[in-house]
Amino acid sequence: MDLTIIIELALLGACTGFLAGLLGIGGGMVLTPFFTMLLGTAGVPQEHVVHAAIATSMGTILFTSLSSVRAHASRGAVLWNVVAAVAPGILCGAVIGAQISGALSTFWVALIFAAFVYFSATKMFLGGKPAPTRHLPGAPGMFGAGSVIGVISSLVGAGGGFISVPFMTYCNVKMHNAIGTSAALGFPIAFAGTIGYIWSGWGIETLPQWPMMLGFIHLPALFSVAVMSVLTAPLGAKVAHSIDTKPLKRIFATLLYVLATYMLWKAISAF
Repeated sequence: MDLTIIIELALLGACTGFLAGLLGIGGGMVLTPFFTMLLGTAGVPQEHVVHAAIATSMGTILFTSLSSVRAHASRGAVLWNVVAAVAPGILCGAVIGAQISGALSTFWVALIFAAFVYFSATKMFLGGKPAPTRHLPGAPGMFGAGSVIGVISSLVGAGGGFISVPFMTYCNVKMHNAIGTSAALGFPIAFAGTIGYIWSGWGIETLPQWPMMLGFIHLPALFSVAVMSVLTAPLGAKVAHSIDTKPLKRIFATLLYVLATYMLWKAISAF
């Protein structure tokens, strides 16, 4: 890979790692559009570039989530009972989501990504207060919620925070706990999704092979981003516990609208 692309990926990793710690997101909603821009110039065929972008984004969350959750856990913000209840559904859903994505064309993958990011950005921008009597569901409901989070997160290459944080705050979980717990949920999502994308991309002859790619995972891009994101995620978590994140969420939502529009353009271009 060109040195310029590696530097750009490292800067991208620093930004997404900070956002992962700050807002409890895996960074995938930011990473995927930028990976789509960069991986096409790094030898990934256009018919697979969106799949590779989503898969590689999912892989980076393995590293970012570990760094982020450690910082949140040190402040007592992770609800481990919620993680244990939701994780089994997430593992099942993330593997299924990766297989669905691998079977779809670039048009549908990019369109699904754009639609969910538009939806997530709108929810993040509008906010809203839950009814005071609402609470987290029982074990079947938590498994079902985890399955939905896993499928959608794997399809769009995100850590699930864009669904799990609103879901938990909707159920009256405190914001800082929702962000910290979402960071912990990012690891099972990323683990199952990464395995799924390696599996679904395995043996596709038009893709660059090892050591450049492993299935749909672009390894140089993965490690360029992961190294920097691991360094900056704890800083984001530290800031999250010292400020009101609501104004930042609206700024971030505006950025997501721009990135979703870019992915919508990619979908239309691939049609």
